[in-house]
Amino acid sequence: MSADTWSVRRVHALDDAQIDQLADVLIDCVEGGASVSFMHPLSRARAVAFWRRVAQGAAAGERALLVAADARGVCGTVQLVLEQPENQPHRAELSKMLVHRRARRQGLGAALMRAAEATARDCGKTLLVLDTANPEAERLYGRLGWVRVGVIPGFALLPHGGLCGTTLYYRNLDR
Repeated sequence: MSADTWSVRRVHALDDAQIDQLADVLIDCVEGGASVSFMHPLSRARAVAFWRRVAQGAAAGERALLVAADARGVCGTVQLVLEQPENQPHRAELSKMLVHRRARRQGLGAALMRAAEATARDCGKTLLVLDTANPEAERLYGRLGWVRVGVIPGFALLPHGGLCGTTLYYRNLDR
């Protein structure tokens, strides 16, 4: 799979089919052990409810939602939380960078990150922050120029149980 077989685009509204496919991606990531705020097993109802809330935020302009799709449907996504406190209008938080296991190691994560950075610039943001508990994601963020700040130990539970730390990163977009 390559950029010729998938595309990334910003969406402002989601239909039921897209929500269902995004729920599939989220469930797959949680089943695979990703620490993305949910515990295993993640029910379809909880996953769908999450994406409905995200869709509301995207429609309201509180977040930017980027979705990657291939011939089989949605295979990845990332969000920018644009709504920040009034003393941080220049900042956004990158959230829920998810790639379905069937689409990993093919450049999609990097493409989603580059698209998120471009979208942030288009939205007038100059600073992005994120956190991750995934060593593979850490390698990707480092390759893309994100700066590692440090680790908070015992930050969250892994989806199958047990505490994990989270690593904080930032990226200045005006450089």
